Amino acid sequence: MAELAHRHNIIDGVVHDKLYLPGLVKLRRLVDMGFFGRILSMRGEFGYWVWEGTDVPSQRPSWNYRKTDGGSMTTDMYPHWNYVIEGIIGQTRDVYSQTATHITKRVDEQGNIYNADTDDAAYAIFNVVTPSGDPVIVQMNSSWATRVFRDELLEFQIDGTHGSAVAGLFGCVCQPRGVTPRPTWNPDIPDTNDYMSMWQEVPDNAATATGSLDNGFKAQWEEYLTDVAMDRRHRFDLLSGAREVQLAELGLRSAAEGRRVYVPEIVVDQR
Repeated sequence: MAELAHRHNIIDGVVHDKLYLPGLVKLRRLVDMGFFGRILSMRGEFGYWVWEGTDVPSQRPSWNYRKTDGGSMTTDMYPHWNYVIEGIIGQTRDVYSQTATHITKRVDEQGNIYNADTDDAAYAIFNVVTPSGDPVIVQMNSSWATRVFRDELLEFQIDGTHGSAVAGLFGCVCQPRGVTPRPTWNPDIPDTNDYMSMWQEVPDNAATATGSLDNGFKAQWEEYLTDVAMDRRHRFDLLSGAREVQLAELGLRSAAEGRRVYVPEIVVDQR
């Protein structure tokens, strides 16, 4: 499909909703401003407790947990992680993934107990390279069998030589080098530092009447339609969608084979 779109000069696009949400817009802005210095690592935590359906109704459909129906944490979320990593950091070079089926019995929409036979959690390390060639290690934990102890269901932290930032879908806080504390490790004495108070909010600073960032889906649709009207390629095309599916497939292969897997470049024939 990507080849056909390029061959026939069709302005194609794929939804990358999370990149347009306020938290990640702010995170990308910090990257563009050089706030982090040399980026060292990024780690992400996603997930929440999805009830089995025995005592509390499940809040996700049963097919999510059946392999024959296409269910899988990896196939669900790795495509998102691919475009987030590309949009914030750079290109993924390889992946090591460990999957798990933590909850093996669940209740479906008809009240019947069924075997949950696909991964409900995936733990990954991605080796990524920035546009300037710097290596960045990205760790990503995704689980439907965890309980939330953070401000949002999804959060990313980027650490760099000059500063760090933590972003969810809506909020973003940062800590520049100049105000970074100097903790010392002493397990015999309670630590009295209030580390959470040492971070500052990143403002929206949006060019809108209210100064607030717009709805993420609306923002991307407007960008895509503008690209169509201007007859120019949309930056998130079908080829980017192919890379997202590819990362999910390679993540499953890595988990099955118990090894790190190289991510080859997908090349589109534009003849």
